[in-house]
Formats: sequence, structure tokens, C-alpha cells
Amino acid sequence: MSGATRVKSDRQLQRERLRRTRAVRSGTVATVSTIVFLGAAAAVVTRSPGWPRVQDSFFDPEAFARAWPDVLDGFWTNVQIFLIAEPLILLLGLLVALARNLRAPVFFPLRALAVAYTDVFRGVPTLLVILLVGFGVPALNLQGAPRDEVTLGVIALTLAYGAYVAEVFRAGIDSVHPSQRAAARSLGLSHGKTMRYVVLPQAWRRVVPPLLNDFVSLQKDTALVSTIGVIEALRQAQIYAASKFNYTPYLAAALLFVLLTIPMARFTDYLAARSQRRRGQ
Repeated sequence: MSGATRVKSDRQLQRERLRRTRAVRSGTVATVSTIVFLGAAAAVVTRSPGWPRVQDSFFDPEAFARAWPDVLDGFWTNVQIFLIAEPLILLLGLLVALARNLRAPVFFPLRALAVAYTDVFRGVPTLLVILLVGFGVPALNLQGAPRDEVTLGVIALTLAYGAYVAEVFRAGIDSVHPSQRAAARSLGLSHGKTMRYVVLPQAWRRVVPPLLNDFVSLQKDTALVSTIGVIEALRQAQIYAASKFNYTPYLAAALLFVLLTIPMARFTDYLAARSQRRRGQ
């Protein structure tokens, strides 16, 4: 009967009403508890003895309005660095992960180089990598070497985050069951075609949430390039704070970073939850 409609039983309707009631009750309790907690925290902060001084130094509306255009202009530099570095990091991380999965003896030097790269750049702080690249590369006076601070910052972030992303890709590749590779090879596919058509499509779906977490961190760490002279949001806030002895511009810069990272974090949570539902967890 193709035109028949499915009728829910009374028991099923009762279960659905019960779930809706519990969802409403849970949402109400969560909302009320959040409001109470925030109200109590605000009362404690605003009634503290030093609150007037903190308010003048960090929450000055006039200083916020004056600094906002310059900080916003600097934040566009952060966004540009992020958009340029992200695809480069993905490409570098994928190549390193693939190199570490080459098992033939002839590829041992390449595999050893990939291992050394991930070990070194995961062990060195990102700030130190930026300083070494930002000041070390121009000091070499090599012909054709970049000297622009933004370019050097992108290179440093790519090297630093490429090592982390490579390990994420490698974990995703290793999570694909060996039977998938065996089945592909039994069908006559080469190692390269097996990785391209069988392993990588499955691994990619599994690594998207952790990759997005890395890129949330990357967006924040673009502020570290200010240490080599890039005039971005944090540096603009520092310039204003040093000249006016007011730290409200730091609040403006923090607000911009939060407005960008929160949507990315929520999208990451959504993808992670969808992945769990697909696996039946």
C-alpha cells in the first residue's frame, strides 16, 4: 500500500510527549542556572573594591570607540594570514602524513625526514618558530628569500601547524581498517590508487572535527606574528594602549577573535556530533 500513511501508536505518542517535556524542563533549568550564575559573578566583580579602576582601564566606551576602527583594520590582517596559511597547512600536513605511510625501503630517507619534521616542530613553541623564521630568514641574505613580515609569519605558522595537522591526518589514515587496503590491493589497485580512492576519503571524514579544532587555535595564534613587526589586531591594541595608558583596545581585539572563533567551534561540535550519530554512538 504505497499511499498508506503511518499512524503512531498511543504509546509512541506518549513517549514523544515525555521527551519534549523533559527537553523543555532541562532547557529551563539550564537557562535559570546560567542566569543565576552570571548574575552572582557580575555582582561579585562589580562590588569589589577595585572595580572602578578596572572599569576605567578595561571598559572605557570612549576608548573602545576610538580604537575600534584601527583594531578592526588590523584584524583583517589576521584573517588574511589565516586564509593563506590554512590551505598551505592542509597540503603540508597531508604530504607529511603520506610520506610517513610509505613502507618501501627506498623511501626510508623521506620517511625519516617526515618523522624528524613532526618531532621537531611539535616540540618547539609556535612563538619561537615565528621568531626564528621572522628574524633568521632575512638575516641569511639569501637571494629571493622573502623579507615581508606577513609572508614570513605565514611560513612560520605553516611550519608549526603543519606538524600537528600531519599527525591528525596520519591518525585518520591509520584508523581505516587494514581490510580496506587489502581489498583494494586484491582488486589490482596500486598503493597510490588505494590511498587516493579508498583510504583518504574515509580518513578525511574522520579528521575534519580535529582539523577544525586546530584551525580555531590557528586563528588565535595569528596574533603571535605581531612579535616580528606585523601590524595586526593585537599590535594595534598595543600601540593604542601604550599611547593612551588604557587597556580597552585589548578588549576590542579579544571581542573580534571571539566573534570569529565561536562559530568555528560550534561548527566543529556539530560535525563531531554528526560523526558520532553516523557511527551509531
